[in-house]
Amino acid sequence: MTYVVTETKERLGIITFSNPKKANALSPALLDEIYVALTQFKEARIPVVIIRAPKGVKVWSAGFDIDELPKSGRDPLEYDSSLERVLRWIQLYRGPVIAMVQGGVWGGACDLAMTCDLVVGDQTCMFAITPAKIGLPYNASGILHFINRVGTSVAKQMFFTAEPVTAERAASLGILNFLVPSDELERFTLDLATKISRHSPLSMAVIKEQFRILSAAYPVTAETFERIQSLRRKVYESQDYLEGIQAFLQKRKPDFKGE
Repeated sequence: MTYVVTETKERLGIITFSNPKKANALSPALLDEIYVALTQFKEARIPVVIIRAPKGVKVWSAGFDIDELPKSGRDPLEYDSSLERVLRWIQLYRGPVIAMVQGGVWGGACDLAMTCDLVVGDQTCMFAITPAKIGLPYNASGILHFINRVGTSVAKQMFFTAEPVTAERAASLGILNFLVPSDELERFTLDLATKISRHSPLSMAVIKEQFRILSAAYPVTAETFERIQSLRRKVYESQDYLEGIQAFLQKRKPDFKGE
């Protein structure tokens, strides 16, 4: 099964989610196809990439596929997980990666959009990061993506409340670089990407790499990193973690005990 569709338009690479039955959930299979597509675009020296869903969708992506989460005792967001590989590849891609967003962006998909260099959306889009709803211990790199995009205060609000941020609010916070009408979304994004693709690819690659290095320039000692991992392990080895996954799959409210 093909989970994404790829195409090239002049100097643009386009990746379109193609799993509507699961609301484009970020399964390992879908994420692996994104990784392959980015690799192929890099080899073809495509300077700008757009990640999008089909036109008119109500959900851009439902986030990480809950069915694919490890049930207990294993880090669901370990370094070599499919989601983490794709997020790193977006950051390391030599040109700008643009998220063209329509509809709801949930959970890990919110992290995916945040990690893109630019985000263009219409009035139907909304963003929610929801690990607290299912007892998931989010990782440090993911939290840093949010801090870098919206600042610590708003990042805390998004993680703690797990409530959707509307398109207008997302634009004011800097989640969206551009908020455009639905009927202009595709044309606007393609025009933007085309304009960017005409700039010096070497200059853009170096500038993007500087942004990546500087945004991650937080000194963290080995001891601090080990403490973060220990804190996260308490969650993904807990009963609350199992309860969160089961409640989601059973479409009921979780009964968290804090243990």
